[in-house]
Amino acid sequence: MGERKRLSADRRKEENKSIAFAKLLNVPTSPRKMRLVADMVRGKEVFRALGILKFSNKEAAARLEKLVRSAVANWEQKNERKAQDGELYISTIYVNCAPMLKRLRTAPQGRGYRIRKRANHVTVIVDTIDNKNNTEA
Repeated sequence: MGERKRLSADRRKEENKSIAFAKLLNVPTSPRKMRLVADMVRGKEVFRALGILKFSNKEAAARLEKLVRSAVANWEQKNERKAQDGELYISTIYVNCAPMLKRLRTAPQGRGYRIRKRANHVTVIVDTIDNKNNTEA
């Protein structure tokens, strides 16, 4: 690796040390379905978002709830204190496509229909609400 790339990678690693995030990779549901659930909690306070996810009847909500809890636990570990009600919010949440599994399904007259089994990667970043107010001012 060249020096410029190494310096850039080191700078990116240092930035990641200060933020609390969690990733969920290769979730076997389509990205579109997961984005519907992610849009419900984007920008919300963490404990309110957990309540929304707990009572949502979508399958992706249970996986996302577990991921948000993991991000909160990561924040608590980095800051060495418990998160209080109204302190954290979901600053960033995004869903990317994962590699697709391509399968063939038998069809009439000797044909084969292609089935695409989609998957996704989800990333959740939590931050404190006072940081949100400082960046807006």
